[in-house]
Amino acid sequence: MKIELTDQQYRYLLDLVYIGNWVVNSTRENDRIQEYDQVESLIFSHCPAHGMGKLAERLDGEIIPSRAFADGGIHEAIADYEDAVFYEILAEELALRDMDGEPMTRENYNALMQRIDDYMGEFEEHGTDRITVDLDE
Repeated sequence: MKIELTDQQYRYLLDLVYIGNWVVNSTRENDRIQEYDQVESLIFSHCPAHGMGKLAERLDGEIIPSRAFADGGIHEAIADYEDAVFYEILAEELALRDMDGEPMTRENYNALMQRIDDYMGEFEEHGTDRITVDLDE
């Protein structure tokens, strides 16, 4: 397969490949899915040919994203995503808990969505500052 990209599109592809592999493999420790690592290595191996040699480095014979790449702001994008997803999942889980764990149905959809919106408003205003958990129960 041959894909033609501008240098800017290739640079965006590096970000996308890195983020995708990070999502798939970052929590897997020694059980990484090697096929994703191999694709990432292949994509990053083209960096020098496109004047982006500083974005890739060799480690143990593999081409990997360089420290300069990883420290260049990509993790801020991942963190922003994680924050948004964290609050969305927390709001939904709390709303479901408030409704006695009933799954979403047509009948309770509006009430559930209102609870989620209420929690999201709380989190936007106060973050997690007003969340409490009683661990002594």
